Amino acid sequence: MNRWQRERAIITRNEFVDRFDFEEIEAFVANASKNLFISHRFATSDAMQVQPRGGFPTYEKVWKLYEEFTDAGVDVLPLTIDSNTRLNDYATAKKMLELSEENDVDMLNGYPLVNHGYRTTRKMITHFDTPVSLRHGTPDARLLVEMALASGIFEIEGGPITYLLPYSKNFPLDKAFLYWKYVERLCAHYSTLNEPINRESFGPLSATLQPPAIVIVIQLLEMLLSLEEGVRSFSVSFSQSGSMTQDVVTGNVLMRLARHYAEAFGFGDAAIHLVYHQWMGAFPRNKEFSDALITTATVIAAMVGADKIIVKTRDEAFGIPTKEANAQAVASVKYTLGMLKGIPAIQDEEEEAHLERMVREIMEAVLNDPADTLWRKVFNAIKAGRIEIPFSPHVINANEVITIRDPEGNIRILERGRLPISDESFAYEKSRVRLAPNQRVVEKIIQDIGIMQ
Repeated sequence: MNRWQRERAIITRNEFVDRFDFEEIEAFVANASKNLFISHRFATSDAMQVQPRGGFPTYEKVWKLYEEFTDAGVDVLPLTIDSNTRLNDYATAKKMLELSEENDVDMLNGYPLVNHGYRTTRKMITHFDTPVSLRHGTPDARLLVEMALASGIFEIEGGPITYLLPYSKNFPLDKAFLYWKYVERLCAHYSTLNEPINRESFGPLSATLQPPAIVIVIQLLEMLLSLEEGVRSFSVSFSQSGSMTQDVVTGNVLMRLARHYAEAFGFGDAAIHLVYHQWMGAFPRNKEFSDALITTATVIAAMVGADKIIVKTRDEAFGIPTKEANAQAVASVKYTLGMLKGIPAIQDEEEEAHLERMVREIMEAVLNDPADTLWRKVFNAIKAGRIEIPFSPHVINANEVITIRDPEGNIRILERGRLPISDESFAYEKSRVRLAPNQRVVEKIIQDIGIMQ
């Protein structure tokens, strides 16, 4: 038994889970339906895959949610994990699940997969015979991902940066890198048995005024960290920014550089996909405006050539959407996509050249760090403020970069902090910003955050 196998034995020997039967799990994955693998769907279909959000504590409610989604023609089913499980607090998740089942009241904000177990969950996943995406937000996802793969969930979202800095305040960053290295290795291992397990990074980050250069750099780094462990199907992602032009530019540069760096690091055989998140900020309370926002996002997804779109609902401003609202949103997006076939590609060559230059400047600084491994180079970059996520709550985040919108709605870097972008790049960013007479920066930021309300 090697070191990794010993670590697996320790992680999966948990008082809140049944015994893992690794031999049976491998046989299941090896013989699993191709329909459960989004990597297979990507390889065999040119259609954009539509994925909603959603999750409930109890098995029965998730089953009903999936029935509703199936009737709406969903391409990828979501499984959103509850907050206690995300914090590895399986004891509290167990208690809240029991209360949810006893009182028919949702005491958790998602599905406690670890407590339900893979044997039970697999019955549901295989019944619907549709790809399921694991959505969580967990710095230490080792046991959760073991459970997901054993259940038949073959797309795993997240990463050591995107599922730490936007979500956590104190969780150690170095541990997150090592725990996610385990996840990548696990996904690579199971990828050898059937179709590839797809890994997907979380592009929205803190979902608040994220400059495209930072989004792209983090997507590229999480992709490389995954590919170096043997993963061969990876999705980079980003979310609707509030500027159609900037989104098209971001999508073009992200995919071009993703392929460039994958090939440069010797991973040219990997399949790289693009995922677009509909608006992740505060939604308008006017539901007709919400519908317009969702439709606009769908048009942008078609313009950027996304392989998958993650859908919001018209009820976002009022709390957790119902399964009916989610299904309605899926049907609306599918209808809109049906009218967008053959939409022409557009480019803004000046903006693309500027964005690509900034990304390469930051990547060069990260990769030139003298550390002996990629994860240590990235760790050092974050610790030194060469990479940071605006509005991140984490203590290691530098929180020196200030972002603001220009008159066209593009997100610009007003203060670069310690980002290693050139004076030329920074001057270009600042030259696009216009403040109204006597307008304070903080007032403009607040206005820009609530742009869709």
